[in-house]
Amino acid sequence: MSNAQKLLIFSLPNVLTYARILAVPLIVLCFFTEGQLASSDTARWVALFIFALASVTDFLDGYLARRWQQISNIGRMLDPIADKLLVSVVLLLLVGLDTIVDWSLWAAVIILCREILVSGLREYLAALKVSVPVSQVAKWKTAIQMIAIGFLLAGEAGDKVLPYTSEIGLTLLWISAIVTIYTGWDYFRAGMRHVIEDPKDGAA
Repeated sequence: MSNAQKLLIFSLPNVLTYARILAVPLIVLCFFTEGQLASSDTARWVALFIFALASVTDFLDGYLARRWQQISNIGRMLDPIADKLLVSVVLLLLVGLDTIVDWSLWAAVIILCREILVSGLREYLAALKVSVPVSQVAKWKTAIQMIAIGFLLAGEAGDKVLPYTSEIGLTLLWISAIVTIYTGWDYFRAGMRHVIEDPKDGAA
């Protein structure tokens, strides 16, 4: 490994990606007291603060890597992993806190299933050296999803400051889930064209 490659590993864009991954267990720890899952206003505000910072790094790491020409293989690998860890773990946490309940569970399930399916397809296409660009709608989906999770993390604590904070979060979560279905299908349709055209018979 050259010195330039070693420096890229510790470049600011990559450090921001590492920080986003580290934020995941920190958010979960906010809700644990003496080994028991607990919810308090303080825990929710601290978790929201960490989540907001992590969400900002999602934009900054890619922007800075392109602007400063510091795009690296480890950054390309870890960036989508960090995104999916942050969203998936926090959604599961919100289910455990009973913030996402009843029919709204389906919205969370739709989002999680889409992330898993698209990740699997993306991994297969990477082996074929095929890249499917992220659409503008997908970027909006991510933004709505992050805002929804932010409102839900505030939850009961947020309701005391802004009435219907939880309801706003659940509504945005459903909007995100609906857009997720559209973007997931669009991505899957574009990817499957390359899968069908591939002459090799892949094994599961």
